[in-house]
Amino acid sequence: MAKNYFNKRNVDFLLYEVHDAEALTQHARFADHSKETFDMTIDSATQIADNLMFPFLKDVDKNQPELKDGKVTVHPAIKDYLKAIGDSGIIGVDFDYENGGAQIPVTVSSILGYILMSANNGMMYTGLTAGAARLIASFGSQELKDTYIPNMISGKWQGTMCLTEPQAGSSLSDITSTAEPLSDGTYKMRGQKVFISAGDHDATENVIHLFIGRIKGSPLGTKGISLFVIPKYRLDGTDNDVTSMGIYHKLGQKGVPAMHLGFGDKNDDCIGYLVGEPNKGLNYMFQMMNEARIGVGITGASITSAAYYAALEYAKERPQSRRLNQKHALDAPQIAIIQHPDVKRMLLFQKSVVEGSISLLLETSRYFDLSVASDDPEEKENAHLMLELLTPIAKTFPCEYGMKSISDSVQCFGGYGFTEDFPVEQYYRDIRITPIYEGTTGIQSQDLLGRKVPMAGGKATQLLAQEIGKTIMAALEFDDLKKYALLLKEEGERLQKVTLHLLSIAGTGDVERFLSDATLYMEMFSLNVVAWQWLKQAVVAKQKLLTTSADSDDVDFYESKIHTMKYFFHYEIPKTQGLATRLMDTEVLTIMSEKEVVM
Repeated sequence: MAKNYFNKRNVDFLLYEVHDAEALTQHARFADHSKETFDMTIDSATQIADNLMFPFLKDVDKNQPELKDGKVTVHPAIKDYLKAIGDSGIIGVDFDYENGGAQIPVTVSSILGYILMSANNGMMYTGLTAGAARLIASFGSQELKDTYIPNMISGKWQGTMCLTEPQAGSSLSDITSTAEPLSDGTYKMRGQKVFISAGDHDATENVIHLFIGRIKGSPLGTKGISLFVIPKYRLDGTDNDVTSMGIYHKLGQKGVPAMHLGFGDKNDDCIGYLVGEPNKGLNYMFQMMNEARIGVGITGASITSAAYYAALEYAKERPQSRRLNQKHALDAPQIAIIQHPDVKRMLLFQKSVVEGSISLLLETSRYFDLSVASDDPEEKENAHLMLELLTPIAKTFPCEYGMKSISDSVQCFGGYGFTEDFPVEQYYRDIRITPIYEGTTGIQSQDLLGRKVPMAGGKATQLLAQEIGKTIMAALEFDDLKKYALLLKEEGERLQKVTLHLLSIAGTGDVERFLSDATLYMEMFSLNVVAWQWLKQAVVAKQKLLTTSADSDDVDFYESKIHTMKYFFHYEIPKTQGLATRLMDTEVLTIMSEKEVVM
């Protein structure tokens, strides 16, 4: 069993040296905090991760939830975790004071999520609760806030997001769940929802569903969707006619029950409470969806992190063969496999994905904090635009490239990686759902190219180019970084050329052609953004090396950052040339035609 699942030194580097989380305390919203309070919160999360999560990684996977006689039982460790995480205040740590939170920056709470999910992503319960509670805090009545938020952020009650229906999938305009107004202001609910993570279990006293449905008589499509709170049990303890109809047995993340739920199917007596105004539910739900998208990105990075550190530990300890130039020296001792170039390449790829992803997620989270806390209207608006632009990338890259990274983790173990003797086979299964959660990669890619790039007249992409330009200018101050600064500048120009080409297609009105290769555009865009994050890390590392004593352990740490940055530019960035070639190609092969090619 691997001993490490994340690196505290890397967390400190990214949080404080690269993204300067302390600077956020200059804003009134975070003025009560300091590096000390941030570190205390991180230490608390680490203790829970070390003691109540990581030791149960395999056991939670092997003893998955069961539905029997209408009740769902989960691993006993889940209950201990929920109590500890609730008692610690971590569930609502970034909530407003008035809602029981500590108003800690999301930049810091993102690191908490990373540590916890790296330890055991089979305990992915509390992020859903936080998102549901925040939705009530943002749009619910004072009565709903007082009733639900305290018990949710204390860990006593679970929160869920109920969107998907069997016949609709990701097409939310086609949902059929209904809400019938009652004389007391409540609603009688009917419908079924599927793939509801943590949708029912015995480790909590109640489950609070944030549910989208259509009030009878409302318009068709997304304009007629409203949002409701539906508790499993009413406040008097009576059943609210929410039925666990089935539990999906999954490839991975087996510790989290994915439920098929029926609302009002048993007694036609399911009561819901409207959140906000009628027919605005999808707009409200986008808050939770966007928050969850960043959360899924964190989960992807977390699982990838745990797999990387397991592979790194194994590669340092596993002896096999000799250096290629000494292969016939059979009397020489075998070497650790980390010394073999191909294994080193795979480990560098994993490191580049893990640490690049975490940096990207912190960058995105920092823009969230500035969009909420800044008193400068221009800074606030710009931060919001950057948040909108980076969110689909922050959701996608850690998950898509995380899958590739963990595949290399398995490869580092050789045949052992395919067995249950080591945890990477589980991580390989666990991460596969993340590119599907909260909007598939295809949906995120269409959002990036079709909505986020053109929004506000392209202002968000201009702001991103300015931020990347600042990093390029800083890198040009160092002779051995100039090459990479100029490469990133060249990549930005290539991406701009591709973007203008695709937008010209959009201008013809052929939306299907415009978005047909959006997923490839997402990959190209993501590689640019993560290269920016790596150059940013390298700049800080170079600056720190100027003031770090030669015998300090930090010298190796900072040098490893620069070395990994070089890997990313030399091995991963060249992929953009092939992507650009395809995206500029006029041959169309994937759009349905009248005379369709037989598949």
